[in-house]
Amino acid sequence: MKKIDRLILRSFLGPLLLTFAIAVFVLLMQFVWKYVDDMVGKGLEFKVIAELLFYASATFVPMALPIAVLFASIMTMGNFGEKYELVAMKAGGISLTRAMMPMALVVLLLTGVAFYFANNVMPAATLKYRTILYDVTRKKPAINIKPGEFYNEIDGYVIHINKKHTDGMTLEDVTIYDHSQGPTNVNIVKARTGIMQTSADERYMVLTLNDGCLYNEETTGEKQLTRPFTRIFFDQQIMAFDISSFAFNKSDESFFEGNYRMMNTTQLQEHIVALEASRNQRLADYQHNLDEHLRAQHMTPPTTETVATDSLLWHVDGTSFAQLKERGRRQVLSRAQNEARQCRELISMHQQILSSDNEYINRHYIEYHRKFTLSIACLILFLVGAPFGSIVRRGGLGLPLVASVAFFVSYYVIGMIAEKAVRGSVMGPIGMWISSFVMLPIGLYLTIQATTDRNQIISEWIIKIRERIQRRRAAKHPTPPSVPKEQ
Repeated sequence: MKKIDRLILRSFLGPLLLTFAIAVFVLLMQFVWKYVDDMVGKGLEFKVIAELLFYASATFVPMALPIAVLFASIMTMGNFGEKYELVAMKAGGISLTRAMMPMALVVLLLTGVAFYFANNVMPAATLKYRTILYDVTRKKPAINIKPGEFYNEIDGYVIHINKKHTDGMTLEDVTIYDHSQGPTNVNIVKARTGIMQTSADERYMVLTLNDGCLYNEETTGEKQLTRPFTRIFFDQQIMAFDISSFAFNKSDESFFEGNYRMMNTTQLQEHIVALEASRNQRLADYQHNLDEHLRAQHMTPPTTETVATDSLLWHVDGTSFAQLKERGRRQVLSRAQNEARQCRELISMHQQILSSDNEYINRHYIEYHRKFTLSIACLILFLVGAPFGSIVRRGGLGLPLVASVAFFVSYYVIGMIAEKAVRGSVMGPIGMWISSFVMLPIGLYLTIQATTDRNQIISEWIIKIRERIQRRRAAKHPTPPSVPKEQ
């Protein structure tokens, strides 16, 4: 490897790793912000939260890599252009294509890594973090009885306290409403003080109540005056509450394995074939049922006042129908209307079923193509970023960051619109590649402009826009005139 290649790689790998870490962190913070209400206040162990965040971070790698490649390529080539290192390379006989070659090899390697993550690591990581997230959302909040509030998280009980000491265990003026024996019995326990503790196996919460009274009233009596009422005073009473449902229990991962997000390309292909065969069979059954309702029977036109009960639809000409009396005509028309109404309901029901089947199959197609589009995005965005950086010749974190965000947001928004269209069967699975088809010509155009030194027009256009922005900023915030100093 030549020294120029090592220089280019050092200049490229630093921003690449930094941007990749920042992108994963931003995506992870978005995930945490979305599910923060499900994680806070439940007494989860640090190990559980760390495991959840680790597996969630692994699923963000295929999306973070294109962002990192785009920003690093713009920043690297922009720095080279701003410091006139590109001019020195060209003076030494090194073309822009040759200067981009070391970075292109790294991007090709990252494209393979992104596909491996999307196809192998991401399904397994998604299965892990979805399982843990399901258990976290199901877990009840940790026991936190606050003064002045009615705590009803324990099944069958409502607890109210007026004061709680700083040790978190000593309670004052405790009231417990016991509904564990059903709505027919009303049990109320009141105590001046109490001690709240947890058993060694953390399965029970033990309340030691002091100086209190137990009130019990039956509500099943016919007359209110004859209902039994019991009042028992006590010096100390111990009550145990089952809190095993507050524990964190791990679910079986096999429960989530059938989801399309947790499959690789081979499994998705097999699943798509099976789903399409099932849909086609359901469509054939639907067509058969519809034909049964719409069938016509060739019969001898009736001459009686009534119509035969074994006929559904009549295939008669106008003359035969005219031979029927008024009652027979109404009966034939009524049965025809009922059949038409049943056919309409059948068609509506099967339309909903087939629409749901198509959407579910399209989701499999979307997931299948996404594994390729996110990988190819690294190469396409590199073709956009590297020549763009050499054209604008600006490094640092200003223009490269703004340009990276603009290009990636455009790529992402186009992809989301196309994905929604594919999911709704507006277009075929090829729609997942629309964002790539849009950005690839832009990247090729910028590459041609940069490598053939025909980028003067683009550079002048960018300079004019920059000067216009500076003039508007100066007009909004004029600098005050300087006061001359006294001699």
